[in-house]
Amino acid sequence: MNSTQKHAVWQLIKPFWVSEEKGRAWLMLIAIVALSLGLVYISVLINQWNQVFYDALQNKNYPVFKQQLWRFTYLALIFIVLAVFKVYLTQGLQMRWRSWMTEKYMSKWLAHQAYYHSEQQQLVDNPDQRIAEDLNVLTRNTLSLSLGLLSSLVTLFSFVSILWHVSGPLSFALHGHAFTLPGYMVWFALLYALLGSLIIGWVGKPLVRLGFDQERYEANFRFGLIRIRENHDAIALYQGEKQEEQQLGERFATIRNNWWSIMRITRRLNIASNFYGQFAIIFPLLVAAPRYFSGAIQMGG
Repeated sequence: MNSTQKHAVWQLIKPFWVSEEKGRAWLMLIAIVALSLGLVYISVLINQWNQVFYDALQNKNYPVFKQQLWRFTYLALIFIVLAVFKVYLTQGLQMRWRSWMTEKYMSKWLAHQAYYHSEQQQLVDNPDQRIAEDLNVLTRNTLSLSLGLLSSLVTLFSFVSILWHVSGPLSFALHGHAFTLPGYMVWFALLYALLGSLIIGWVGKPLVRLGFDQERYEANFRFGLIRIRENHDAIALYQGEKQEEQQLGERFATIRNNWWSIMRITRRLNIASNFYGQFAIIFPLLVAAPRYFSGAIQMGG
C-alpha cells in the first residue's frame, strides 16, 4: 500500500473518531483494549500454570496436580468472561461505526442528485454495494486487524521475556570455533515466524486483488438481475430475453473465471499454511530438545 492509498484509507477511517459519536466510541475502544490486555495477561498466567502442572505430572506430585486443576478452572473462567465481553463490545462498536458511516454516505449519495450524476458519468461502479457491503467490511476488518495487531504485539513482548528466561544459551562449534547464542529459542522462534509470514504472504498476495474483483463481478451480476426485474415490462414488450440472457451469461462467466483463479491461489496458500502449521507442532520440541535432554529444563519448562 503506497502513501496515497494510506491517506485515502485514513480519510475514510478518521471522521467517525472525531465526530459527535467520538465520546462513546473511544470509551468502548478503551474497554476493548483493556479486555485484550487482560486476555494476554491470563494467557501468561496459563503459560506459567503449564510449567507447574506438567512438572507435577513428571514428578508424580498429586497434591500439586490437584491444586493446579482448581487454579486452571478459575483462570479459564476469567478468560472466557473477558473473551465474551471483548467480542460483544467489538461487535457493538462496529455497528455504531457502520451506522454512522452508512447515514453519512447515504446522505451524500442522495444530496444534489449525486446518485443520478454518478450513474450518468460512471464515476463509481455499484454504489449501492459500496454502501451496503463495503462499509460493513471496512469497519469490521479495521477493528479486527488493528485490535489483532495490538494483541499480537503485546503477546509477543510478554512471551519473549519468558522464552528468553527458559531458553538460556546454546553453545556449538563451527569450523573449529566455539560459539554461544544467548536466548537461542527466541531467535529460532522469531526466524521461524518471519520466514513463515514472508512465504505465506508472498503466496497469498494475489488473493487481495482477486477478492476485490470477485466482489465487483458479483455486484455486476446482481445488478443485471435486478435490472431485469425493474424493467420487466420493456423487456417483455421488445422480446429482449435472449439479449438479457447473453449479458447475464457474460457477467457470470467473469465470476466463474475469477473463481477458478481464486481456487488455484487458495490451493497454493493451503499447501503452504498447512505445511507451516504441521511443522509448527514439532518445531518447539526440536528447539527445546537440547535444553531438555541436558537436564536444564523439565517437561513443564
